[in-house]
Amino acid sequence: MQAMILAAGFGTRLLPYTLSRPKPLFPILNQPLLLLTIRRLQQAGFDHIVINCHHLREQIVHVLEKIPGVLVQEETAILGTGGGLRLALAQFRDEPILVTNGDIYHTIDYRHLYESHIQNGGAVTMAMHDCPRFNTVAVRDGHVCSFDDRSQGQVLAFTGLHVLEPKVLEVIPAAKEYSIIDGYRRLLEQGQRINTLRVDDCFWTDMGTVEDYLALHGGLLTGRIPLWPELKAALGTPLHAHCRENYPSSPSYCLSDTVKLERDVTLRDWVCVGDGAVIGRHVQLQRSVVWNGVRIAEGRKVVDQLVAL
Repeated sequence: MQAMILAAGFGTRLLPYTLSRPKPLFPILNQPLLLLTIRRLQQAGFDHIVINCHHLREQIVHVLEKIPGVLVQEETAILGTGGGLRLALAQFRDEPILVTNGDIYHTIDYRHLYESHIQNGGAVTMAMHDCPRFNTVAVRDGHVCSFDDRSQGQVLAFTGLHVLEPKVLEVIPAAKEYSIIDGYRRLLEQGQRINTLRVDDCFWTDMGTVEDYLALHGGLLTGRIPLWPELKAALGTPLHAHCRENYPSSPSYCLSDTVKLERDVTLRDWVCVGDGAVIGRHVQLQRSVVWNGVRIAEGRKVVDQLVAL
């Protein structure tokens, strides 16, 4: 099975943090989301994965070096979701392609979506759910009716996961910015069927804003959001000896084993701190994420924040 992860965007809603790090490399419990997504795809049986990149692409290229079965497509210009797929057409085998965004955390079953596409036929299968914040697509009898006229069916949200036949990409203009949804509009105009798979029973979140990013960490660390197996090892890291009495084996704190905690540090609610971070004396951390290498000065109170270099 083959897949493509779309990872070329600018992440403008996450500025200024995306000035120094591309959104797919934002860490989830101290592990880059992109690496976690690759691992999950491979464990589901996808042995050929293409990843496109543009913004700060040298960072993505460096992180993905020498990962078996992964091909990195560097794009010198933004090509959009359709243009990036079109550029990768020559890299795909003659079999369906699962496509996923590089900035989502979800529990959708990749293999089930892929196999559903094969069983039901059609050019495209889109994973859909009822998510009022993003509901824009009209669906009726298991098929997409319209991307524009919401009166034609039940309005649902596209999760960013879809499976398509390679021939769908042949009609996309080469080397131009193009949205895959525009391509799907053309399919509907031609009378072709776009199937849907409902995934309402799965968890899904778009890591689009700082608030979303913090809410994801809070949910993972307090048990409100299902934890990927790949992340379970990140929890239960022993705290420094002088903190152990105050915070005994709490699952709400994810601290790298290279974190330096000075004395009289206070942790509240939930906290995630990355490799090599230094937390000064009398610092209070509450509902916050601290990235690798950050130094927090003595006496600071950090609440509901993402702290980066």
